[in-house]
Amino acid sequence: MTLRILPFWLVDVFANQPLSGNGLSVFLLDDNLPKHAMQSITQEMRQFETIFLQRTDQPSKFNARIFTMEEELSFAGHPVIGAAAVLHSEFFGTQDEVLLEFVIHDRSINLTSRRQGESYVAEMDQGSATIDPPIPAERNEVFLEALNLSNTDLAPGLPLQVVSTGLPYLIVPIASNLERARIVVSDFEALLATVGAKFVYVLEVNELEGRTWENDGSVEDIATGSAAGPAAVYLVTHGRAPVSDTLVLAQGRFLHRPSELYATVQAGSELNVTIRGKVCLVGDGTLRLPNQ
Repeated sequence: MTLRILPFWLVDVFANQPLSGNGLSVFLLDDNLPKHAMQSITQEMRQFETIFLQRTDQPSKFNARIFTMEEELSFAGHPVIGAAAVLHSEFFGTQDEVLLEFVIHDRSINLTSRRQGESYVAEMDQGSATIDPPIPAERNEVFLEALNLSNTDLAPGLPLQVVSTGLPYLIVPIASNLERARIVVSDFEALLATVGAKFVYVLEVNELEGRTWENDGSVEDIATGSAAGPAAVYLVTHGRAPVSDTLVLAQGRFLHRPSELYATVQAGSELNVTIRGKVCLVGDGTLRLPNQ
């Protein structure tokens, strides 16, 4: 039996040091893999997400596909940030700064990676945000109960609202009890769908700390770039943060993997978001698979 050798890298994203932040596996492919194979590889790696990259005819442009253990995603933040640092290290090592472009499901994402000592800081342009109308207050209770929270936990004067920079998140703003938040119902994904959201992001607005999970509640995410942009837009929209300031969002504390996500919202005809974070390269290797 002939084997197919696939190189991979392990990185920690939004991490101040190795073994913090959000782990990621990065694969660079010479040719196409079927979707089911990429899903199986992701399950084998057992990282929260895995990104698969393919070169194009432009040296700094790559096609990308992102998978969780359960499904392929149309967009995600920490895989894009982490992959940019890997490419910088492997293919642009003589440059202190490199500009990259990823194409994910026909969406083009521009990135910058900068060397910082033994690690990297990567920044992506998440593009413009879409902001849905606030959720009617009479619907708050059903979402809060599903998250093991109550109306007394809500931040005064702030609504639940769906915001997206690629993935629509229901932002749930709270003033207290972030440690209690968790998904406690079995049909949470269907509940989110009633307001057009894919995931939830519970945001403690005073401490700028958030939490999010897989919709069955089984896995909490450590650091979520695709949620940091919507959270920053939400705060700017409701006057809790100024335009053009860089917000530092915390996540991962409850999983003992502290993470820091930097988000900047710029105003124009639309609100545009950039997300950046530190990336630590922690390992590399090869996967040996049947050549089918």
